[in-house]
Amino acid sequence: MAKKLEITLKRSVIGRSEVQKATVKSLGLNKISQSVVREDTDVVRGMINKVSHLVAVKEL
Repeated sequence: MAKKLEITLKRSVIGRSEVQKATVKSLGLNKISQSVVREDTDVVRGMINKVSHLVAVKEL
C-alpha cells in the first residue's frame, strides 16, 4: 500500500509569487489550517518542496 501524506497550509499565500499560489491551489489547499491527504508520489513531493515554507507535512 502506498504511503499517504497529510499536507496542511500553515502560512498565507498573500504576497507570494503566482507560481507558489498556483502550487498551493493545485495541492487542494485554500485556507490556512486546511488539510488534505495525498498519495506520496514524486509529483506531490516536488510541489511540497516548492512551497515547503508555507505547508506542514505529516506521513500517515
